[in-house]
Amino acid sequence: MTMLVAPGITLMALQRAPLLDPVDQRILLCHALGISRTGLITQSDRALTEDEAARVSALLQRRLGGEPVAYIVGRREFYGLDFSVGPGVLIPRPETELLVELALERLPPRGRVLDMGTGSGAIAVAIAHARPDAQVTALDVSPDALAIARRNAELNGAKVRFLHSDWFTAIAGEGFDLIVSNPPYIAAGDRHLAEGDLRFEPAGALTDHADGLSALRTIVAGAPAHLAPGGWLLMEHGYDQSAAVQALLSSRSYTEVQSWHDLAGIARVTGGRLS
Repeated sequence: MTMLVAPGITLMALQRAPLLDPVDQRILLCHALGISRTGLITQSDRALTEDEAARVSALLQRRLGGEPVAYIVGRREFYGLDFSVGPGVLIPRPETELLVELALERLPPRGRVLDMGTGSGAIAVAIAHARPDAQVTALDVSPDALAIARRNAELNGAKVRFLHSDWFTAIAGEGFDLIVSNPPYIAAGDRHLAEGDLRFEPAGALTDHADGLSALRTIVAGAPAHLAPGGWLLMEHGYDQSAAVQALLSSRSYTEVQSWHDLAGIARVTGGRLS
């Protein structure tokens, strides 16, 4: 492989001639060299050795090939916490923090929370970390995802019960005060699946291989059997799905049905309360 970065180049010179988005390049430099962002500044005159230049080049090449930065460095920040991530789980995204905030606002003292399709565990761990009094259960059908989620709970000192489950199958007879989910909601054939970071993320966590609403229908239909009276169901969904999800909720035993917008102004989360 041709080295993108020549030995002897200083950190200052490398940052002044970025090969990637400057933020991505800074993250990869810190990871390759084992230094902090502050270190990039205080060591700006540092010249890279041949081995360091090779390590930096390898990481930059992976990013130029489209691999997500989070997978390359193996971590991503979410809700102020560090999460381990890898190709077996979706990369936590800032817009999903809205779902956590809405959940925390509606969670009663010592409340019981269910996170369906937990993936990396980001939602469940963030809730459990913010509310140690809560009883948090998280489900996923993927053993690989559950292994990563358990590691993230340990990493962040959060108490979460993880269960291997195809949606509601593992929690028969159990009840919760709040159910949250960020399920697969991209329709089969959507062009976004072949673009950017999504090309590298697990397809089963992104798309339902149908119209994008099948997982949401399953959750809306099954949640009433597991929600306490007055309990909330909150779901993240696609940018153009809020009306459809509101209609699903309104057609069943939910009241106060509404959608909430993320920082980009997109209707990102829709929910309702069990009457």
